[in-house]
Amino acid sequence: MVQVAGLGWDLAQKKGAIPDLPPFRRCATIFPALTCTVQASFRTASLPSAHGVVGNGWFFRELGRPMFWEQSAALVQGPRVWAGRGGRVGMMFWQQSLGESADLVLSPRPIHKHHGGMIQDCYSRPADLYERVTAHVGRPFNLMHYWGPLASAKSSEWIAAATQAVMEDSALAPELLFTYLPHLDYDLQRFGPDSPQAFQSLEKASELLSNVWKTARAAGYDVLVFGDYAIEPVTAAPVFPNRALRQAGLMSVRTVRGMAYPDFFAGAAFAVADHQVAHVYVRNPQDVGRVRAVLERLPGVGEVLDRAVQAPRGIAHARSGELVLVAAKGSWFAYPWWENRREAPDYASHVDIHNKPGYDPCELFFRRDPLRIRGSHGRAGAGCEVAWTASFELPYEPATLVDLARSLGAK
Repeated sequence: MVQVAGLGWDLAQKKGAIPDLPPFRRCATIFPALTCTVQASFRTASLPSAHGVVGNGWFFRELGRPMFWEQSAALVQGPRVWAGRGGRVGMMFWQQSLGESADLVLSPRPIHKHHGGMIQDCYSRPADLYERVTAHVGRPFNLMHYWGPLASAKSSEWIAAATQAVMEDSALAPELLFTYLPHLDYDLQRFGPDSPQAFQSLEKASELLSNVWKTARAAGYDVLVFGDYAIEPVTAAPVFPNRALRQAGLMSVRTVRGMAYPDFFAGAAFAVADHQVAHVYVRNPQDVGRVRAVLERLPGVGEVLDRAVQAPRGIAHARSGELVLVAAKGSWFAYPWWENRREAPDYASHVDIHNKPGYDPCELFFRRDPLRIRGSHGRAGAGCEVAWTASFELPYEPATLVDLARSLGAK
């Protein structure tokens, strides 16, 4: 199972045929169309209302803070598609994979040093897996190529080579293997899906897919390739919901040495921005109407989903915000609540995916300017379909990625 970040249907049509792969087909993605949500839906064949992964991050109400990119598999609720099927399962570079009911796991897991910096490493099961695939690839995995201003196709090259090494090793190869090619996402966000850089990234993705496909087929695997979301061009200025909440007196800050940090224990509301979606958490039910009135008039807000509307959209879960914002086409949500740069928290100026209370695509650049972002995702529906293909026939034509995951039960 090869997940390709950002492989939308429209983008796949620009490339055309890929050597060795059958033609791509189209299906709808999950809402919200975000990495962790799609991965959770695919491994459980269910919607966020069931598995609970309502974004790449959300507000942990018991802890009183948003948290992003957590790695525990226990966050994904519900039975797995492989449960009771027998055979061994492997999961490489899927986000919530630590502690997963899989026999083989490989995921970035650096050690953050006490005085700054980090020791790059990958968590692996079995314990020597990372060492073995590193010896095969010829170099360790470089986290700087996986995210940040230096993120590039080198990350996908390493993961593809490691995946091939696992499939070719009869002692390691599981019966079911999930893997991930991330790099297409980077330049599509930096430069937009219609840019020359995007097409170059697509060419590299095609090359890597062809290599993985050939290795898999030679090793006796069937193969399924699917895109998780479609990245659309950004054509408008970013939307800052937390600035609006702060200006309305609904978001509180705590000033430390002149820097404004969010006070989650005092504020009435906070928007957890995640690409084109933002979960808005409102402390008291009586404030929901006021919060909604502030946010729905912001330019770039396409929809405001309350609890009643969240259910038919498949996102009614205790982890969801009291309100969920969906960006208008061409717009996206930025997390900052400050307007004066001197108020920016210390983490705002560098890559810090775990401390920032929102997703920050500006980390893809050395200079943190949200106006540079040219692509975003998270919306679903018409125009946001993804591409998929398989080496085997499915029992029915899947309309959505959840249908595609469910069809594996008949494989």
